[in-house]
Amino acid sequence: MLPVSVCMIAKNEDNHIEECLKRLRPCRFEIIVVDTGSVDRTVEVAHKYADKVFHFAWCDNFSSARNFSIQQASNDWVLIIDCDEYLENVNLANLEDSLSHNKNSVGMIMRNNPYTVQGSRSIMSERIGRLFNRKYCHFEGSVHEQVRTLDGKEPDTFQIPLTFYHEGYVSESDKRTRATRNLEMLLHDLEQKGPSSYIYFQLGQNYISLNDMKKAAHYYKLGLDLNAEPNSAFVQSMAETYGYCLMDLAKYDLAMSLKDKYEQFSHRADFVYLMGTIYMKKGIYDKAIEEFQKATTLSAYSRTGVNSYRANYHIANIYETMGQPDEAKIYYKKCGDYEPAKRRLKELSAAASAS
Repeated sequence: MLPVSVCMIAKNEDNHIEECLKRLRPCRFEIIVVDTGSVDRTVEVAHKYADKVFHFAWCDNFSSARNFSIQQASNDWVLIIDCDEYLENVNLANLEDSLSHNKNSVGMIMRNNPYTVQGSRSIMSERIGRLFNRKYCHFEGSVHEQVRTLDGKEPDTFQIPLTFYHEGYVSESDKRTRATRNLEMLLHDLEQKGPSSYIYFQLGQNYISLNDMKKAAHYYKLGLDLNAEPNSAFVQSMAETYGYCLMDLAKYDLAMSLKDKYEQFSHRADFVYLMGTIYMKKGIYDKAIEEFQKATTLSAYSRTGVNSYRANYHIANIYETMGQPDEAKIYYKKCGDYEPAKRRLKELSAAASAS
């Protein structure tokens, strides 16, 4: 049995928690569930699978609840999981080896987040810091809490062989309620702590949930202007989402200013794909093709398809716009089973036959 305790906080999660806990049990981790006020079957289900179940009086502070949960663990190594995250893959032998070499660092799980683009289901993968030794780290921040060293610094990280699928579905009304609650807590944190690129990023994320792209873009820009560490995953995400917000607002010239940050972020296919999209929207097709082609050569990415079928699909679209259907067909074929590309190939073939 690995010396790892899974620590979860939960409230009204009976539609997710059973699947989450069932998948964790074969790993033989100690499982701690802290309930923060459920009125459904969450506590009942937790007792069925967890080693320990506790109650915590909610105090509008996620870090307080998280830190309470890790205090209840029997092991110093704690793995933080949300109820809507389901274990997909794990290598326990490699995980055990990682623990022995990284006692002061935070282990980054892989989380796969589903989303839909152009009617096709895709996955956005991200690394998130979730495994750490409580002797050296804890949580800070009232909402969208972060793992920090006990003296408040950003810890070193290492990748661990744990992959989770993030179900993450909430209704639109629940999404708005959560975002409104989070914004109030984040603005309070901002007032207490002063300018923070991470708080600005999370403010932007919650305004996205409220479909307020103007305010989201405002806070993303504030976060980027603080010149945060470009290798941080949230900073990379902030730069990319800022670009998409600006395009939603039809501010293409302002979006083009992201080329000034090209050196910092162009190692990721997501950012290069974004730049290709901006050039395409501006009608600068040669540069758009160049960026999309470059994206297909990069291995670092979060959103599926940005370095393969989605990039090739846009190249094909551009060639069609430029009146070069034969070139377009070449790139549509490179999209494989991507349905929009398959449909367009059929339409082009039908048009060629008719003529």
